[in-house]
Amino acid sequence: MNDDKWSGLALIVGTVGMIITMSLHPTGHDLFVPGRLGAVALLTRATHGLALVSLPVVFLGAMGLARRLGWNERVSVAALVLYGFGLAAVMNAAVASGLVAPEIGRRIVEGDAAAGELWRTAFRVNGLVNQGFAMVFVVAASVAILLWSMVMVRRGVLGRGVGIYGCVLGPLTVLAVISGHVRLDVHGFGAIVLGQAIWYVAVGAALWRGASRDSEGSAMAKA
Repeated sequence: MNDDKWSGLALIVGTVGMIITMSLHPTGHDLFVPGRLGAVALLTRATHGLALVSLPVVFLGAMGLARRLGWNERVSVAALVLYGFGLAAVMNAAVASGLVAPEIGRRIVEGDAAAGELWRTAFRVNGLVNQGFAMVFVVAASVAILLWSMVMVRRGVLGRGVGIYGCVLGPLTVLAVISGHVRLDVHGFGAIVLGQAIWYVAVGAALWRGASRDSEGSAMAKA
């Protein structure tokens, strides 16, 4: 497979990993259901472990997208930098939610009343930190999608419809989050991930198809 196919596959596989994470993601309240701490903590670690594995995969796909649009295309390169910045933020969110929160939850459940209250405060602070990093990711990724989509529409590559979708999705997502209309809890963040996933998968498929057409064209030229 050539670079475009690998990049398209990376975008699709990494995105599917994030969708699975959000579809199985338990809420913080689930940790405190009587008798469920161990199972929910295990599920939380597993889903966020999948998310952490998916992040570098999807970034490799994003690098392939930037390469396909051209390293001399400054808007595309700026989008890649923003996207990498956003992925670093969401990595921190995944660590806070998937690795730190279950441990704090265990200490709340197993500790005495005095210590439990301190750990509950830590749990709430950890949740705020998680949502802060999630907001950085949402804004950075949305702007990156907007910039890439603008290049796609302007140059007529990788599907005009996908580019238009990204030009609409990016600004609307930022406005919805900043205005407070969409909260970055499990359900709100999951909805944003799903909306962005449609764009990532469509672009990944376009990279794959474009690589296939390029290969066919090269073969015909040689014939």
